Amino acid sequence: MSLRERTGRARSSLLLLGPAFVAAIAYVDPGNVATNVTAGAEYGYLLVWVIVAANLMAGLIQYLSAKLGVVTGQSLPEAIRDRLPRPFRLAYWGQAELVAVATDVAEVIGGAIALQLLFGLPLLVGGVITGVVSMALLAVQDRRGQRPFERVITGLLLVIAVGFFASLVVSPPDPAGVAGGLVPRFEGANSVLLAAGMLGATVMPHAVYLHSALARDRHGRPTGRRLRQVLMATRVDVIVAMVLAGSVNLAMVLAAASTLFGREGVDTLAGAHDGLGQVLGPVVATFFAVGLLASGFASTSVGCYAGAVIMQGLLRRRIPLLLRRLATLVPALAVLAAGVEPTWALVLSQVVLSFGVPFALIPLVALTARVDVLGVDVNHRLTTVFAVVAATLIVALNVALIVLTFR
Repeated sequence: MSLRERTGRARSSLLLLGPAFVAAIAYVDPGNVATNVTAGAEYGYLLVWVIVAANLMAGLIQYLSAKLGVVTGQSLPEAIRDRLPRPFRLAYWGQAELVAVATDVAEVIGGAIALQLLFGLPLLVGGVITGVVSMALLAVQDRRGQRPFERVITGLLLVIAVGFFASLVVSPPDPAGVAGGLVPRFEGANSVLLAAGMLGATVMPHAVYLHSALARDRHGRPTGRRLRQVLMATRVDVIVAMVLAGSVNLAMVLAAASTLFGREGVDTLAGAHDGLGQVLGPVVATFFAVGLLASGFASTSVGCYAGAVIMQGLLRRRIPLLLRRLATLVPALAVLAAGVEPTWALVLSQVVLSFGVPFALIPLVALTARVDVLGVDVNHRLTTVFAVVAATLIVALNVALIVLTFR
């Protein structure tokens, strides 16, 4: 093969990348920031292993979702719809919609907090601005198609990465502490609660539903040699996107562990921002707020997109994305207008998300393990074993999150 042919093939493969980067935004949303910063500030490097484990499991789950979309030509909600009678389908959509609204509440609140930190805006005003910006991002997808939307979201993902890596450049973490944090362990019930929250904020139901649609819409339903090429590119897409998202999550924990551990009043996003400013200076604190702002802007638009995919897939109903954006923005603004403590609202939203995790993971693992669904591309037996173990652990920890939160 000539150099030109190899270059052309590499360029062709690169053009297949993108859907996983949109899905990966769900893994660096404001809920992740809140739980990861709290974990580092309260327990230092203790829960580093949770980030690594969660990212490995999330990578497997996201690949299975994308594979389902590419091989079957159906999104996960569509595949579930075809196997449920109508009353159960409506109930299933109801829980998925509730989870989508909870997701949006967390993401709008995150954007509002960031705007307050940067410009001193009232939270309600910041929530409105976050909603307007997300509408602009959705307009890109609605009018110009998926690829421009992927590029914009990927750009915001890079902004998020810079925002949270900045503090590590100024104050590098302790290598011995990081190594010790890779050993799985807990220190009391509250560390279990935080670990469950970190995992619940990482494996997001709407990202699982959405990725199958993103991959399907980007690649169609290829066959033969083209299918093999698309599946290989999908693996690379998921690996690169999840490594980037996982690195950002890890940076959040390490930054909090190296600069905020043992300090008082840093268990909220605003407190963490102020703590970083006191220890590392206002520039680093500004980077933190900008990263949080990009997280809120990107994740709320992706979450709204996922809600549309869920409704269309389960009910065969489609409403304009911008109209849906307005409808799902109202609960988030209502929470801000009611004066609910923002960090508490973020934590509560993660609890609501926990209810939706089994409804996304169990059907995905079951469908991708069936020969009559995926044919020759059915999961290898070992892949299914890993997927069942991952789904079981994720569901169990989310149940623990619910129980411990209410207790």
